[in-house]
Amino acid sequence: MTSILNSIKKMIGIPEDYQHFDADIIMHINSVLMILTQLGVGPDDGFVITGANEQWSDYITDSKKLEAVKSYIYLKVRLLFDPPTSSTIVDSFNRQINELEWRLNVQAESK
Repeated sequence: MTSILNSIKKMIGIPEDYQHFDADIIMHINSVLMILTQLGVGPDDGFVITGANEQWSDYITDSKKLEAVKSYIYLKVRLLFDPPTSSTIVDSFNRQINELEWRLNVQAESK
């Protein structure tokens, strides 16, 4: 089982045992989860995390079709929590986010 919080922290470059920023990262993850709910991804009534206990398998029941959720959440959280200083990289992140939003929405509608 893989913790949503810990995997996002790892992708951001924060060690799992370093908890100083956990509250901030959790807040950003939950904001992104709300966006995904509006896109039709995840449980109909939404989903939130409160710490490292919530697993990807709790959120994504069909991981083969929605694996891009992990990249999407990472990119959005990274932009909110630790945005790149280069506008070129920010633009690249935003293009990736837009494509993932479109693809996740299409996948959610095909359920």
